[in-house]
Amino acid sequence: MNLILKLYLVFLKIGAVSFGGGYAMIPFIQREIIYNYKWIDINQFMDIIGISQMTPGPIAINSATFVGFKVSGILGSLAATLGVVTMSFILVSIASKAMEKFKKSKVLKGALLAMRPVLIALIIQAFFDLAKDAYVDIKSIIITIIIGILLISKKVHPIISIIFSAILGIIIYSNF
Repeated sequence: MNLILKLYLVFLKIGAVSFGGGYAMIPFIQREIIYNYKWIDINQFMDIIGISQMTPGPIAINSATFVGFKVSGILGSLAATLGVVTMSFILVSIASKAMEKFKKSKVLKGALLAMRPVLIALIIQAFFDLAKDAYVDIKSIIITIIIGILLISKKVHPIISIIFSAILGIIIYSNF
């Protein structure tokens, strides 16, 4: 099968089975592109997640774009991006009409409420999967603690925390 078509179909599958947005998709993306297809390794994946968070747009779309580019250039990035958004586009188009029609349905409300904890579990799973390879030494743990304290206590903007962590990384890991 053509690699471009395969990228589209893999990300179509990810977009179809991942309910709950970008962070909930991370475990699915990770399983497919690292373990099933071996297109990239875990370190490249963590870099892609980091870059995806710094660039404008949803993390799942940015991740698909970066992975597609890494695997097969511009056409790969287009295929992966289109793949990951196709089902969302279709489902949102259908759901918007259904939600209007069934907005008072107790069954729909119950189903949506029941899905929330699963989404949190998927995000936590993504955290632990990425943390295993991100925390390579005590320095990375120290950076996490410093940034965590700033985020929680000072309500530092995420962009500022990313820039600050990059500066900390340069200071801690570079040999000036």
